[in-house]
Amino acid sequence: MENIKKIKIPEAVLQMLKRYELNSLQSHKNALKEVIQEIALLGLWRSKFFEKAAFYGGTALRILHQLDRFSEDLDFTLLKPSSSFSLKQYEKAIQDELNSLGFTASVEERVKSNTSPVNSAFIKINTLEHLLLINIPTNLNSNIHREELLKIRIEVDTNPPPDEATTENKLLMLPFPFTVRTLRLEDLFAGKAHATLCREWKGRVKGRDWYDLIWFISRKVKLNLNYLEQRMRQSGYWTSKLKLTQADMITLFEKKIESLDIKSAKDDIVNFIKDSSQLELWSKDFFLQMVKKIEPLEK
Repeated sequence: MENIKKIKIPEAVLQMLKRYELNSLQSHKNALKEVIQEIALLGLWRSKFFEKAAFYGGTALRILHQLDRFSEDLDFTLLKPSSSFSLKQYEKAIQDELNSLGFTASVEERVKSNTSPVNSAFIKINTLEHLLLINIPTNLNSNIHREELLKIRIEVDTNPPPDEATTENKLLMLPFPFTVRTLRLEDLFAGKAHATLCREWKGRVKGRDWYDLIWFISRKVKLNLNYLEQRMRQSGYWTSKLKLTQADMITLFEKKIESLDIKSAKDDIVNFIKDSSQLELWSKDFFLQMVKKIEPLEK
């Protein structure tokens, strides 16, 4: 692009990029997206956002716990319900942080068209301009349209379930040292179990949820069953007057797995991981065996 201003990449951004194997167009896009995500977290920290909210979801696992897959969105939950919460007051802080490190970005809150408790906004940057900024080789950028936008969605659950979760602060070192408030792993596991069991994706299978579920189980993280129950009650997927038990949870997973489209699940995750050979294990029997290994957190 002839009209791109040549900007010297800040040392902090160069250090962030050193963490990646940049050998393809997709790897450059993934690295750029994660750098933007972490700078956005820094902007949120500066603006005191984490006094009201906690980071959770797949990107929290990736950035804070080294989950070995890339993730697209930044997901948060308020610490207490607030129907008046708006991301608009944090847009400038995110944009200013990105601008200070050489990125030309827009941040815009999405106007809700329904009564959803989720408040959302989008970070948008020009893909080609910023890939050139991080020095993508010329042989890799020829197929990128000049107007293509890289988008990162920010979502905040403004109506969290009753206080069954615990938060902690995690230190990030780049681009500068700062802390991010997040749910502890046992609660992140419960949130992921809720997403896997209850989220509907208009006929699509969210293979990323199943991948993350296996990540938790493989690392023997215990699941906060009380938090899962509260999330399921809130979303209408658990209406019994009885408490949700481990046996109930396993039964729900078995029913979900019975109708799971394994191929669609693989197709969803394959572009977000480096080693697709691990997906060869994926089958209904594999998932059935794995979910039986979930252990609840004992209070």
